[in-house]
Amino acid sequence: MSKTCSSRCPSKEGDQKGTCGVAKSAVAIQDLAIQGALHKIKHKILVMSGKGGVGKSTVATNLALGLANRGYKVGLMDVDLHGPDICRMLGLTSKLRFVEKTERGKIPPMRYNETLKVISLEYMMENRDDAIIWRGPLKVQAIRQFIADMDWGELDYLVVDAPPGTGDEPLSVAQNIKDVNALIVTTPQEVALADVRKSISFCRQMKMHIVGIVENMSGFICPHCHETVDIFKSGGGQKTALEYTIPFLGKVPMDPRVVMGGDDGKPFLASAIDSPANRAFAEVVANVEKALPVVKAANERQAG
Repeated sequence: MSKTCSSRCPSKEGDQKGTCGVAKSAVAIQDLAIQGALHKIKHKILVMSGKGGVGKSTVATNLALGLANRGYKVGLMDVDLHGPDICRMLGLTSKLRFVEKTERGKIPPMRYNETLKVISLEYMMENRDDAIIWRGPLKVQAIRQFIADMDWGELDYLVVDAPPGTGDEPLSVAQNIKDVNALIVTTPQEVALADVRKSISFCRQMKMHIVGIVENMSGFICPHCHETVDIFKSGGGQKTALEYTIPFLGKVPMDPRVVMGGDDGKPFLASAIDSPANRAFAEVVANVEKALPVVKAANERQAG
């Protein structure tokens, strides 16, 4: 508590309606809402990377959609607050209307389809091209509200797309979602792998379970000669996973259609098109599904 608060806070004199008392009460209420929301979600996955430009948001988007395509109930939460891209990558254009609340009095996330719900700060902005100029406390509060105020309902998986590095956003997720699992995305070159090692250190300091490493952009398959060119080398992510005794989820080669799909709002890696990249990513999704299995209730098994 600051000196100003210590000397002037009315709650110190027994006024339970003092500023500090109200703030603490609001935080406690929000904590309960967060716990209630997370209790209904079986598995939480934080998709993170040590550096930018490795395709982390592409992996997060296609992972969420890939799991949803397998019949799971999935949420996708974009906490890359300064560069929210999830809505664009899924082709979602509607804006959040705060007046529309569910019967539980919460705000409904955007629906991509029957099995995938999405929330992103971009979903709430009047102008998508406006810069988000926020310091840490505002970002922390936004992430808490994404959990507490949204009507996620029952989910099998919540996929969280965080900005690169180990700053406010991944730290806030780790602190507020105690049982979150980390999925680390890297490219094969040493510069990226050096930052991955920092991400691994972050996860271990936060006691966060690492579900595995994905090596993205692992070779480029020429669409003309079909030969593989290792633009960023290959195998570095797998070697790092072995070195740190972390599961390796798969290597996904580069495909120009992945970029075009993201720009067009039609995620390519979760599509039914047969390609080396799609087959590799299907293996990644299957490995996540195996590492974090969903046990269906008896009534769900009977319905299936």
